[in-house]
Amino acid sequence: MGYDKNQVHYITATVILVNSEGKFLITKRAEWEKAFPGKWTVPGGKLEVLDYVLREKDTSSHWYNVVEDLAKKEVLEEFGLEIKNLNYVTSLVYIRIDKIPSLIISLWAEPKDESVEIKLCNALIEYKWVDLEEAKNYDLIEGIYEELEILDKKLKTGDNFEWKKKKEL
Repeated sequence: MGYDKNQVHYITATVILVNSEGKFLITKRAEWEKAFPGKWTVPGGKLEVLDYVLREKDTSSHWYNVVEDLAKKEVLEEFGLEIKNLNYVTSLVYIRIDKIPSLIISLWAEPKDESVEIKLCNALIEYKWVDLEEAKNYDLIEGIYEELEILDKKLKTGDNFEWKKKKEL
């Protein structure tokens, strides 16, 4: 399969939410979704020009915090939650069904207020707060569990870890 070295990418942000008990918020995608129908995942979405172009620039030429604002917007739209303490987990590229690559920036955050009732958007049908062991019982999109592992280690040790492919047995 040939690749166009000049191919543009979508930019996507995903967010692993962590509550005060150290549990992760995962959600199940609707069966009608084009990509990964019925799989469990974390909130996220792609960057669109209107996510920044209508606001004032931060310098004469630039908008800052575009990915951070995207992450906040997506969690609010998909769960009805505001977030705080947004941080980096990892990054990856996914080639979409339409052959357009998407650079995914995986972040993590905490809900601003854990007492707020979660309200799922129509593309999501269920959610659960799970620890790392419980997450194994869900049909997660490939790679999500490893992202949870990276974050779990980071939260326990304070160190940064990179995503590593599991060795085949």
